[in-house]
Amino acid sequence: MARNREKVKCKCWHRCGGCGGVYGLGFIGALIYYIQTATSFWMGVLGILKAIVWPAFLVYELLKFLA
Repeated sequence: MARNREKVKCKCWHRCGGCGGVYGLGFIGALIYYIQTATSFWMGVLGILKAIVWPAFLVYELLKFLA
């Protein structure tokens, strides 16, 4: 049995990876900072979580500065 296969076009959007690189470097920097300043194991775990969402802290402080 031969099946008639239709060609399916991929509707993928390819973008430059500049923002991902900036986020990655910021994540590594924030991770190092928060781990170094941690005083206990759980503060280190909290530091890892903070490093993941560091752009939110950055935007918050920027808006607080501008207001």
